[in-house]
Amino acid sequence: MSIEVIRANETKYRAGAYYVRIQAMAKQHHITLEREFDEHDTPDTEYILLTDDGFPVATCRFYAIDGETAMIGRVVVLPEYRGKGLGTLVVSEAEKRLRELGFTKAAVESRDVAVGFYEKAGYIKTGEAIIHGDTFDCVRMEKNL
Repeated sequence: MSIEVIRANETKYRAGAYYVRIQAMAKQHHITLEREFDEHDTPDTEYILLTDDGFPVATCRFYAIDGETAMIGRVVVLPEYRGKGLGTLVVSEAEKRLRELGFTKAAVESRDVAVGFYEKAGYIKTGEAIIHGDTFDCVRMEKNL
């Protein structure tokens, strides 16, 4: 693997991030485009994209909740690249960018099946109830940056 980390600020790289989301989540879980792309996919939303020899393989997005906390979401790795540490890498790159922007806390709404992944990355459950979404049940977790 030849992994490159890209801050997806250009259209071509955002297209790569969207490709990964469509291929690895929307298609796999039958999520319509209307549900996958929401009010948080705006020109101000930042994305991290990982490529392997120029091909998009993992992504996440993040956006401000308030002046201290940002939400990291839509963490997605193509199925054939899972188990290789790319989910951890994409989240840590988002956290690095958030620290650069002055945020002190990161939040995630983890799918219930991914709580262990985020716990290993230092996130803790906030104590809020499970969020019942259209497709997945999620748990809110936070981490001090």
